[in-house]
Amino acid sequence: MPTILNIEKSILIPNHQETARYLGYSKLSAPDSQIASLIEQAATQMHKIINPKAVFQDFQLEITFPPENQNQENPIIKLKDTIFQLQSKDLYNNLKNCHKVYLLACTLGPQVDSLIRKTQFTDQVMASVFQATGAMYIEEVVDFANNQIAQIEKNQNNFTRPRFSPGFGDVSLENQKLFFNLLPCSKIGLSLMDTLIMAPEKSVTAFIGIYKNNH
Repeated sequence: MPTILNIEKSILIPNHQETARYLGYSKLSAPDSQIASLIEQAATQMHKIINPKAVFQDFQLEITFPPENQNQENPIIKLKDTIFQLQSKDLYNNLKNCHKVYLLACTLGPQVDSLIRKTQFTDQVMASVFQATGAMYIEEVVDFANNQIAQIEKNQNNFTRPRFSPGFGDVSLENQKLFFNLLPCSKIGLSLMDTLIMAPEKSVTAFIGIYKNNH
């Protein structure tokens, strides 16, 4: 059964350094005082309107190889009891030795998109800062949901692999569709457009593999 999280936004603590990183700054080239002030303003303003939610569900995993590929090329990744099937070497490398996988979807809610769109007409610099701030906050939401999954699995002596999202490596955005077919994404206000872009845009989907600790 899917789990839906209505996440209390008070747990999301603005990480201004991470926002600056999304803006292209590094530890060696920090933003000047003017941009640093905008980063702080954006974090405070966006925090008031975000409505973070997540949904996830685990599926038993089966990985096979076509008979003609004896050297383990073109692995076939299947979720048992579903019609889902994907050929991906990169996702296989991520899920190797896993016996199940979680599908996870998270969002900040539509108000963030509205704020960014509105600001693009009046202040391009601030709109860019809002974009980076949204990226920072959605990563915190995904981290929180990921930690919830890790805690569930820890009780069963299982561990999580690093999450892997459509659009990474050889896993195309076309695979966003399986999340919307297998998870009740609409219950967290998330939809998938024909362009394979999610609405709201400040949203993330990810695979999280689960493996057994044998020690």
